[in-house]
Amino acid sequence: MLRVLLVTDTDKPIGDLRDALARLGYEMLAGTATPQALHRVVQSERPDVIIIDTESPSRDTLEQLAVMNATAPRPVLMFSHDTNQQLIRDAVGAGVTAYLVEGLATERLAPILEVALARFAQESELRERLAQVENELAERKLIDRAKRLLMDQLKITEHAAYANLRKRAMNQGVKLAEVARAVVAAADSLK
Repeated sequence: MLRVLLVTDTDKPIGDLRDALARLGYEMLAGTATPQALHRVVQSERPDVIIIDTESPSRDTLEQLAVMNATAPRPVLMFSHDTNQQLIRDAVGAGVTAYLVEGLATERLAPILEVALARFAQESELRERLAQVENELAERKLIDRAKRLLMDQLKITEHAAYANLRKRAMNQGVKLAEVARAVVAAADSLK
């Protein structure tokens, strides 16, 4: 059962939305958060999905979303009446998964939520893959630097330098990147 946090900066009642989501089987978190309290509430309540109802997302709302997205990303659906293209791009850039302009139609909630959840899962997978590739690239650069240092220090070939790093890694029972990091750190400390 997904836990849903409702966020609003309007005066209109959102009880119908809360009731519709509960009927669909979602667990509704108590109360309704304001955009200014978003980061704090997400940290304490740990919702699975956030739904924001706003006339037009303010700069503060987008900043709070960006902070939340950087530290505790969640699928975010934003219902707004503002059709400004730049504002929509800013909202998506801040972490909004789905931005809907036509208002809250309760009969459309389930498919909209499912699409937002699927899109968020796909984006999360891409972020993880990107982080893994960036980490591998950083390790590769570190290993290359360590090889160059060994080549210069020991006057050996690149192949021999790589074999030296591999042997050290196997003897120490650590990853090649850890040995490379130690070689680079030792060289840096001598400068």
